[in-house]
Amino acid sequence: MNFILMMNCSGSSIFLSRFLSLLGFFCVFAMARCQAQHIHTSRNTAAYSMQNTRLTPRQLLPGDTTNASKKKYPDPHKVMIKSLMIPGWGQVINHQIYKVPIVYALLSGLTGYSIYLTKRYHDYRAAYYNKIKGSNSDMRFGPTPAYLKNSNQSAIKQQRNALHNRRDFIYITIALAYGLNAVDAYVFAQLRSFDVSKNLSLRTKISPNILAKATPGITISVSLFGSSK
Repeated sequence: MNFILMMNCSGSSIFLSRFLSLLGFFCVFAMARCQAQHIHTSRNTAAYSMQNTRLTPRQLLPGDTTNASKKKYPDPHKVMIKSLMIPGWGQVINHQIYKVPIVYALLSGLTGYSIYLTKRYHDYRAAYYNKIKGSNSDMRFGPTPAYLKNSNQSAIKQQRNALHNRRDFIYITIALAYGLNAVDAYVFAQLRSFDVSKNLSLRTKISPNILAKATPGITISVSLFGSSK
């Protein structure tokens, strides 16, 4: 399985740097895909052979890849929905229980910090409101905390706005962490059916080449090899 890229040396340095930065991710995905296709082909071949020779599953030799097709994996969409219902549920289904404490530690830490920021924001909001109203304040947001009674009005306003923005950012972070929990469970459930063997190799070749109009360039060739042994 070969992937060849030909680039112009003059004016392609930016593209080359971006390509090399994405090459690692691409190679991992391509190797997994290549091996999955190889396993799929082996299963179809074994199934065709069994059908023609009229062998039952009990008559198959040990190690036949047809047995692997009988292994069932949970539906990734259902795993994702369960993770959205209860954080960590999808990780338990995927047999990744070690991730559950990480999920709850992250969500608990962000939630606790948001509660702290909300309380501080309410204190500064009340103090600023009472500062503006002065003696005519109706204490709409509560009394001014003792540690803010001698603070400057502009300083209270600035800190109130900063706390408000920080609290809103933490709310967004909590939503992202909650969604990431479901995405992690979904992606791993999708990849569980990929039978990636350790007998994989990657061969990369970089060589000079002449492009159109006699423009010098380079050729990058990436070859992927897989084995089911």
